[in-house]
Amino acid sequence: MEKVVVSIGGSILVPGENDAEFIGKLAEMLKDVSKEVQVAVVCGGGKTARYYAGIAKDLGGDTYAQDILGIAATRMNAQLLSLALGDMPDTVTGDVEETAKLSAPGKIVVMGGTVPGHTTDAVSSMLAAAIGADRIVNGTSVDAVYTDDPRKNPDAKKITSMTIDELGDIVYKEHGASKSSVFDPLGVKLAKENRMDILIIDGRNLDELRNAILGKEINGTFVNSH
Repeated sequence: MEKVVVSIGGSILVPGENDAEFIGKLAEMLKDVSKEVQVAVVCGGGKTARYYAGIAKDLGGDTYAQDILGIAATRMNAQLLSLALGDMPDTVTGDVEETAKLSAPGKIVVMGGTVPGHTTDAVSSMLAAAIGADRIVNGTSVDAVYTDDPRKNPDAKKITSMTIDELGDIVYKEHGASKSSVFDPLGVKLAKENRMDILIIDGRNLDELRNAILGKEINGTFVNSH
């Protein structure tokens, strides 16, 4: 059975648009595909994380304090998804190895962030390496990798297929200027080292998400690590 880690952005889980309905449908889809592939999920923090981190900054909190609050938001999102899957824990582990040990065929494990300095994209790659995943599916608010930010540049072109080195070239350039890179540089490095493909897709499109998890054709970007 193939193993897949799904990195689902907080902006996908709780954007403030029919969130309960979407999370419920997402959970049903994950339960369905888990009959065919072994699934593990890492949840991002989204606007909840940014909101709390912003307040912490205004109160004089350093980057570490802001990260701690952001991580708490990722774990709340993980609890929401776990609730929809039928088993909400009182606390969500921040340990990749512990989560990996719980991962098994037919059992969907869900976690959030781990420690300050590690994004949930990086955590997804760490978890994927720990369970020996075949691919990482990154469900995000942009439906693919583009030559430029499509929200700012109407001439930006979608990239449907690329190598892990080409993705690395993009994210290493982006990372210095902005935290909201298409995928975390550490995550790309780990995916390359462990030869794990990355699929970058529109996370709110459940049909697209399903196809990516199952290794079928997608409309987003396929990043080949082999």
